[in-house]
Amino acid sequence: MRFTIAREKLQDGLAAVTASVPAKTTLPVLANILVETTERGIRLSGTDLDIAVSTEVTADVEASGAITVPAKKLAEIVRELPSAPVRMSAAGEQRVTLECSRSRFRLLGLPRDEFPTLPAVRFNESWRIRSGELQKLIAHTAFAVSVEESRPILNGVLWELRPEHMRMVATNGHRLAKMEVPLNAASALAGDMIVPPKALEQVRRLFPAEEELEIARGENHLGFRSPFTAIYTRLIEGPYPPYEQVIPRDNDRVALADKEALVQAIKRMSVIASDQTHRIRMSFNAGMLKFSVQTPDLGEAQDELPIMYEGDPLDIGFNAAYLLEILRYIPTAEVRLTFKAPERAATVEPVGWDDPAKYLCLIMPLRLVD
Repeated sequence: MRFTIAREKLQDGLAAVTASVPAKTTLPVLANILVETTERGIRLSGTDLDIAVSTEVTADVEASGAITVPAKKLAEIVRELPSAPVRMSAAGEQRVTLECSRSRFRLLGLPRDEFPTLPAVRFNESWRIRSGELQKLIAHTAFAVSVEESRPILNGVLWELRPEHMRMVATNGHRLAKMEVPLNAASALAGDMIVPPKALEQVRRLFPAEEELEIARGENHLGFRSPFTAIYTRLIEGPYPPYEQVIPRDNDRVALADKEALVQAIKRMSVIASDQTHRIRMSFNAGMLKFSVQTPDLGEAQDELPIMYEGDPLDIGFNAAYLLEILRYIPTAEVRLTFKAPERAATVEPVGWDDPAKYLCLIMPLRLVD
């Protein structure tokens, strides 16, 4: 194998792929990137066996071939090289030479045969979606997944595909985010998939918003593809909890508030809130929202915020960290909160969002201790 490539193009290709390379692994070849020549240049691939990323970069190929190279060291070397063409060659199955200007490096690789094959995904049965629509769903829901391993199904984002819309839902049992966008892709396959958020983050990172993506499903894998880059991910198996059952339909207490003012007040209260529970008390009355926090061994705090409120007065407790996280992703300057009772789920929605997407978040209250 022998080729010459612009240092910047090689660096961009490595940046795309190295995020899928595991930091620690018991399988040495997984710490490597597969470098192989193609008709258009070279293809770089990395995997941790759950997620695989492959990208093609233009290069002048003199001799075809393939080899795996230590990902971290190759990326570090290329980052420090001068802005000049990089010549890369492999002698045999394990020795790789890099030359750039007056710099010369030799790295020990591993044979191509040891690198795992990429998942079998049938792109001839694919459907197409604009990347921006998918990114909008990912950005507004993936933050709510669980990071605890006791319920693996909640470690993924539920992606529902229907002929007329697609929806993503994520929850950790204490908060939930749900977004739905209309779909014009008549060829989209109807079905539900549970996708790891790490894979969705790669989709957000690697595909420009205006790009049209080809998406296809294998037996237990999902593939995303553009003309030069492909991402494959293992799907999480099992039934997703019936989330519709926890979304309240009868919340009759409604508050409208300025989002930024609400965020700032909650941030001030969270300074005194318990590091374990992050609990703050919110007291809703006509025209005014009162905040209060009491933490033994630390102190107490109060604040007030003018709001619009309809319904009976309400005292309710929330985890400030969860509430702040939800508010960060509300895309409007004004926010609508609805309640039923101090022990029932509350909803948070954008107000005045002129977007075809529908967005709703839910947060479970915390029991107030007098």
